[in-house]
Amino acid sequence: MVGTEDTRLVVLRGNSASGKSSVAAGLRATFGRGLALVGQDNLRRVVLRERDRPGAANIGLIDLTARYALDAGYHVVVEGVLYADRYGDMLARLCAEHRGPTHAYYLDVPFEQTLVRHATKPVADEFGETELRDWYRPLDLLPGGIETVIGADSTLEASVDLIMRDTGLVGLPALDR
Repeated sequence: MVGTEDTRLVVLRGNSASGKSSVAAGLRATFGRGLALVGQDNLRRVVLRERDRPGAANIGLIDLTARYALDAGYHVVVEGVLYADRYGDMLARLCAEHRGPTHAYYLDVPFEQTLVRHATKPVADEFGETELRDWYRPLDLLPGGIETVIGADSTLEASVDLIMRDTGLVGLPALDR
């Protein structure tokens, strides 16, 4: 088992440029200290500098990092594309073994809108439409219907507010760390 009955685990998934990182940053800004962001891009691309492949090392590192933060008393947001076929087993184990409330969300944004959003990102020149099209998987949901789907019509503020309320993070005190 991992975490405590008081820690919150949030899994936030969706295609590239669907708004995951913005929502995760909004959750942290709204909550304050004591909420750990475990970002797939940071661990996979920055820490390990590895490609996203089945069985890749970042899968275990994401799991280990989330578990460590939960055991240290942090609320955790695991955020990334996190394809269901590659990350689903790890996420299912993590969610099943977490002692506290666990919630999962999938940001469902049409491909055309991801192109528009991607153009505004700092990495827009690093890859383009061809790669985004190759990576795009419509409604790549985890098995068991555990994810709440948030549509493209939900604003950043509304998405953050929904997750804060659903998870019970609203009203919890930030940690003095």
